[in-house]
Amino acid sequence: MEQHEYLIHTEMWVKDVIMKYNICPFARREVERASIRYVAIEDTKIKAVLKALLAECQYLDNHPETETTLFILPRGFEGFYAYLDLVDDATALLSEQDYDGVYQLATFHPDYCFDGEPQDSAANFTNRSPYPTLHIIREVSMEIALASYTDPESIPERNIAFAERKGSDFFIQLLQHCTKDISKVTGDK
Repeated sequence: MEQHEYLIHTEMWVKDVIMKYNICPFARREVERASIRYVAIEDTKIKAVLKALLAECQYLDNHPETETTLFILPRGFEGFYAYLDLVDDATALLSEQDYDGVYQLATFHPDYCFDGEPQDSAANFTNRSPYPTLHIIREVSMEIALASYTDPESIPERNIAFAERKGSDFFIQLLQHCTKDISKVTGDK
């Protein structure tokens, strides 16, 4: 696939899953403002990916109009445990580069599995995405959003209850829809 397909699939996932089903109650505002940046990194070596992640943080430093970045990793991190190792390295890098309190990472993966949950649990779909993805979030924006939201602690529990009510098959179909042939969506041939 070409790089723009990863971006389109991920944007469809944000709109057709995350926003539509209110998995993240803060997503709609950013989608409507077009302030989400989608970046696909095709490097598979951890050192190169971390370098690109740091460059993306620097991009956000210099572009306050961009609220957040979805840092998509379509190759090399398909295995969930390899992805988790990358998440640990990325979190450490942000700390080493004095980004603690500036950016935080949210994690999404096609095989996401919460600790203690069975792999086939519908609850895992709250963090399942078309491709391994690191979501770079501005901490100050998150603090403002959470302060204006009644009972933000209930968001994960509400999402898990919704996922369990809908079931795994529902989410499997949603994810398949997000990664369908984009020529059918865009009219390209």
